[in-house]
Amino acid sequence: MEAVDINRNEEEKKQDDKHIKRHLKARHMTMIAIGGSIGTGLFLATGSSIQTAGPGGALIAYGAIGIMVYFLMTSLGEMATFMPVSGSFSTYASHYVDPALGFALGWNYWFNWAVTLAVEIAASAIIMKFWFPDVPSIIWSALFLGLIFLLNFLSVKSYGESEYWFALVKVVTIIVFIGVGLLTIFGIFGGEYIGFKNFTLEEAPVNGGFLSVLSIFFIAGFSFQGTELVGIAAGESENPQKNIPKAIRQVFWRILLFYIAAIAVIGLIIPYTSPSLLGGDVDNIAVSPFTLVFEKAGIAAAASVMNAVILTSVLSAGTSGLYASTRMLWSMANEGQAPKALRKINRRGIPVNALVLTTIIGGLAFLTSIFGDQMYMWLLNASGMSGFIAWIGIAVSHYRFRKAYVASGREIDELAYKAKWFPLGPVLAFGMCLIVILGQNYQAVLSDKIDWYGLTVSYIGLPLFLATWWGYKIAKKTKVVPLHECIQREDKK
Repeated sequence: MEAVDINRNEEEKKQDDKHIKRHLKARHMTMIAIGGSIGTGLFLATGSSIQTAGPGGALIAYGAIGIMVYFLMTSLGEMATFMPVSGSFSTYASHYVDPALGFALGWNYWFNWAVTLAVEIAASAIIMKFWFPDVPSIIWSALFLGLIFLLNFLSVKSYGESEYWFALVKVVTIIVFIGVGLLTIFGIFGGEYIGFKNFTLEEAPVNGGFLSVLSIFFIAGFSFQGTELVGIAAGESENPQKNIPKAIRQVFWRILLFYIAAIAVIGLIIPYTSPSLLGGDVDNIAVSPFTLVFEKAGIAAAASVMNAVILTSVLSAGTSGLYASTRMLWSMANEGQAPKALRKINRRGIPVNALVLTTIIGGLAFLTSIFGDQMYMWLLNASGMSGFIAWIGIAVSHYRFRKAYVASGREIDELAYKAKWFPLGPVLAFGMCLIVILGQNYQAVLSDKIDWYGLTVSYIGLPLFLATWWGYKIAKKTKVVPLHECIQREDKK
């Protein structure tokens, strides 16, 4: 009897070694959700948004996109709680809509994060030049790529811990920034009472009307991208039925508050007409809107502090990007939508082949930034709208999931987590994402002469996605999954 038990335990261990490990705790899930949406988009891009649409216009744009993302997060949360898998919305689209859509969403998302990995390691080298101007950039990029790979290779817990601390740095910085900003507005710091005068300067609070607000929707949406990482991490959460709803309920409104409060502080302290707001970039930390506010408050080391914070943001994005793309690739391999070799899991639960391949592709994409700027720019533009396409996939999948759940004869109250405002939420999110995608470069059409090159560069990602979707659909002859079969399919599994 004892021998049988030993053999059974050995067999169970072998089976367990073939699967990813559920080692992400509640605090990891919370910080993954926060860290995924707070990065250079907030620390750098908010300045240009305020300059373009005025402080009021920026608040409207970020607030509207924030509401849209809330609906998407609740949609994703409902599906992830019901079916916590690393493939997330790619798997949901395959099961609840059409395998071809899931295939296209998965490869689209993987490509997006592989290119983002290249962007982040390039940015990290630029940031390090602030302190070490004489060290060749490629050395820093190689070191940070190695660090990002190592954090993902060790274990999912090492990824969770690193993201926890990276996110904590960002959260503390924002809280301090808001506090310092409020004291500066009322003249306690900086020696001058500012009040609300910059909200009534010239055309403020909204500069340029509706079209200006619309023009920064894409920037605002890009800043929030990464919130969907919590859905991918659901596959490795210790208790997804508890941790995912908790992360979504507690985290999202904090994220929105951080964005709204930070933009309000910047808009109140720095006039939207200031040319400095246009200069925020990783190669010019001195004019990050956060740096400008800290300097206004009299903090001498503001640029150096923000440089360190932005470095953690870049490393956080790179680490999360490699994690997300690796899990997506592994999940697609399990679904038969990627080569079988990518299904390999090591004893620590890491999809090692998917990890290595993604790291290599990210490294090659980075090399194009050195040896082929034109190719690098095309890669960037091709991946630019991938996040919005993924969000559309979430909205469509959730709409179909809820319909399928009801069609299976189940009660909505049986769901461990229910998205509010259905069907308004996913429908509104779908519509807003579509508007952002189609309107991201409307200027190219409204000018006297259509800018065909600009249109191609801006929208190249859309035809690539559609070609992937319909190419797979035609090749595999896939069909839309009937509603009454969607949930039954999960029961069989």
